[in-house]
Amino acid sequence: MTYCLGMKINKGLLFMADTRTNAGLDNVSTFKKIFSWNYREKIFISILASGNLATTQSLVNSLNDIFEEKNKEKSKAFFHNLSLFDITKKVGRELKRTIGQNGEEGQKADTSFNANLILGGQVKGEEPRLFLIYPQGNFIESSSDNPFFQIGETKYGKPILVRAYDPFMSFEETIKLMILSFDSTLKANLSVGLPLDFQIYENDSLIAGPSGRFETGDQYLADVSSGWSRALKNAFKEMPNLKLARK
Repeated sequence: MTYCLGMKINKGLLFMADTRTNAGLDNVSTFKKIFSWNYREKIFISILASGNLATTQSLVNSLNDIFEEKNKEKSKAFFHNLSLFDITKKVGRELKRTIGQNGEEGQKADTSFNANLILGGQVKGEEPRLFLIYPQGNFIESSSDNPFFQIGETKYGKPILVRAYDPFMSFEETIKLMILSFDSTLKANLSVGLPLDFQIYENDSLIAGPSGRFETGDQYLADVSSGWSRALKNAFKEMPNLKLARK
């Protein structure tokens, strides 16, 4: 299991993901799940990947070839239409093709090759956009009513996002909110684990912004987690108790 979160605010886009992959209790490893590219100072995208590791690594390798223009004709064809909607459509088709190819070569009865993606970024001249891509290759776009996407283990970290999200937040405040979402998930599900990676994209920059990794023992991570626990306990104590009728 994994947990990945992509969020859109007025200042730009933010991405966060855990790094745990789990193929059984005796096979737990750490792998990066955030991948970013830019193309000729015209396009920037970040992708969060959840699901089968073979599928996501194959997809990332294909996108590396395209963005690094190892095959210039293929890259030119891929970016022929510079709308991020169309680029997302092409990534969705590539994901579907990769899943189908791996499924044909693997043991379908034993392994699922599905993967889900969050794709966010900007094409020069457009507004930044955020998409959720399904294994079938289709996708949906974020909106003011749904300004963030989650993939993987989503249920534990969603309530704080719904309650506290504000499009006017700073990048620093948004990182804090995302950490709280991950903190709830980490405490509730052992299959999601540290380290946590994050990536920031600032509107109209068309390059990767600040990024980093929160390791086990990180002081800021510990301060936010313990501070949130204290705040919740204090808020609980301040809530009125039910007045029970006494016989």
